[in-house]
Amino acid sequence: MLQMTPPTETGPLAKREARLAWGLLLPTITAVALVVVLPLLAIFWISFKPVELGDLRAPEVVLREDIRGDTDAVGDEANIRYRLRNSSRDQPITGVTFSDTIPEGLSVREVDPRCTLNERALRCDLGDWEPGTRETILIPVIIEQAYLDTGLRPQDSAASTTGKASNVLTNSTFTFENFARIFNGDEFFEVLWVTLFYTVFGTIGALLVGLFAALLLNKSFKGQGILRGLYLFPYVAPVIAVAFAWLILFDPFSGSANALLVQMGVTPEAINFFGERPLALIMVTIFEIWRYFPLSFLFILARMQSIDSDMYEAADMDGASPFQQFWYLSVPQLLGILSVLFLLRFIWTFNKFDDIFLLTGGNAGTRTLTVNVYEQAFAVSNIGAGAAVAVVIFGCLLTFSIFFLKYISQEEGL
Repeated sequence: MLQMTPPTETGPLAKREARLAWGLLLPTITAVALVVVLPLLAIFWISFKPVELGDLRAPEVVLREDIRGDTDAVGDEANIRYRLRNSSRDQPITGVTFSDTIPEGLSVREVDPRCTLNERALRCDLGDWEPGTRETILIPVIIEQAYLDTGLRPQDSAASTTGKASNVLTNSTFTFENFARIFNGDEFFEVLWVTLFYTVFGTIGALLVGLFAALLLNKSFKGQGILRGLYLFPYVAPVIAVAFAWLILFDPFSGSANALLVQMGVTPEAINFFGERPLALIMVTIFEIWRYFPLSFLFILARMQSIDSDMYEAADMDGASPFQQFWYLSVPQLLGILSVLFLLRFIWTFNKFDDIFLLTGGNAGTRTLTVNVYEQAFAVSNIGAGAAVAVVIFGCLLTFSIFFLKYISQEEGL
C-alpha cells in the first residue's frame, strides 16, 4: 500500500504570494521601525553613555571677530581681534584652525606666529585644545582709503573654523554608571512602589467604575444619551483643564471641597489633598480612575449589549437573582474584554506622566518612574540616567506583558 507524503517544497504560486504579502507589509514594517524601533534603540544606546544635556551638542570652535581701535581716518592704527573658545568643558578639540579674508583697505603690519597671510587670505593653525580653552589673536592693521570707501568691516566676512572632537553620543565610551546611580539607595524602590501602587489601583479602579457605569446604562431609559455624554466628559476634556479644576476644587485655602468638609464638621481644618503623604498619592490615583473610566465604560457597554438576551430570560425564568445573572452570565462573557482593557490600561497608566506632573509635580510621595525620567534628563540635566530609567520602564512593561499573555489570559484566547 502506497503512503502519500505531503510536498515539502514551496511551489511558485506560494512563493509569489509570500513576496506579495511581504511587499504589502513592507510599508507597515518600515513605519513601525521608524516610529518605535529606532527611538527605542536610541534610548538603549544613550542609557549606556555618560551624556548630559549639554553634551547633546558636539564640541565646536566658537569664534567672534571684530576690529578694535581708531578707524575713522587714513593712517589710523587698529587691531583685528579674533576671540575663540572650545564650547565644551569636558571634550578636547584637535587640529583647530581658522581662516578669514582681510577686507580691502586694511594693511596688515604683522601676523601671529601661528598664522600665515597669502595676499588677503589669513589662515591660523592653533593646534590641539584642551576642554574650555580660550584664545585671543590680534592682527595689527593700518587704515587705508579703500577701507573707508567700501565700508566693509572684518566681521562682515564670516571666518571659518575646523577641528576634530569626539562626540559622547557616537564615540566608543560606555558606562554602567547610569544604572548604578538608579539602583543605588532606597530612592529607586520607593519610586517603583509608588508607580506600582498608582498603576495597579488606577487600572483596577478604572475597570470597576467603568463596569459599574456600563451596568447602569445597559438598559434603555429616558435621558440615557445625555448621561452617556456626561460619562465621556472626563476622558475627552483637555487634561490641563481638568487637572487645574481639581487643584482649584481641592485647594487648602480657597477650595470648595475643603470649605464643605469644614462646614460639615468632617475636619476641623483644611486638608492639603495634593501636598501631604500618603493622601497626595491616593488623590492622583482617584484622578486617574475618574479620568479614564469612560474608556472602559465604552468597551464594556458595547460587549454587554452584544450578549444574547435569551440567556437572561431563561435565567430569570429559572429564578436566578440579578446578582447571579451578572456573576454567572455577564462576567464570563466580559472576561475577554476585561483582560484586554486591563493590559492596555496597565501599560498606559505605567507610562503616565502628564497627570501626575500637572497635579503634584512628583512631590509629596507621587514621584513615579516617568516623572523620574523627566527629572533625571532635564532637571538634573543627566540624559543618560533619564534614558536608563526609560529602559527600566520598558523592561518592567515587557516582563508584565509576557507574563500576562502567557499565564493570565490564556483562557480568553489572547
